[in-house]
Amino acid sequence: MPYDALSSKAYDRVLIIGNGGSGKTWLANRMAERLCCAPIHLDDVHWEPGRYGVARDKAIVERDVRRISSRPSWLIEGVYGWLANIAIDRTTLLIFLDLGCEECLSNIRSRGIQGGESAEDFQELLCWVAGYQFRHNNWNSREAHEKIFSRYDGPKFRLGSREAVNGYLSDVPAYA
Repeated sequence: MPYDALSSKAYDRVLIIGNGGSGKTWLANRMAERLCCAPIHLDDVHWEPGRYGVARDKAIVERDVRRISSRPSWLIEGVYGWLANIAIDRTTLLIFLDLGCEECLSNIRSRGIQGGESAEDFQELLCWVAGYQFRHNNWNSREAHEKIFSRYDGPKFRLGSREAVNGYLSDVPAYA
């Protein structure tokens, strides 16, 4: 399906998944500007505010994602397959950023240490991102994202390069 063939209804509930460093947040922020909505970053739902690496209670996080995904419109992005799976039944457009490991690692290195993480945390993040394609039976893996993508029968796009992401974004309609 060409990017510009989507109806405006497809943009009601957008879910973006992919590896750390694939550009989910970047794409969500730019789409949100065009669609006049606030993006939901699953990192903000999953982690304690201001406490990098301290996860919130899983039941509370799941409840929050159910509540968010029950809204009439949203734009959610994140690596957490278990949370994406909660929202998938209400999703009207799925985007899988399937960029290569080296590009994801390069993006992580370019943005550097963030949000109170230590140098040790940063190195762990790099290792975690590098392991994305090798993890099995893990919701935060390429395997899980591939399953979510293949099972979803609505409008969906797999974007495998920065050029594809930019091409897609150029076709997202702007709403005033």
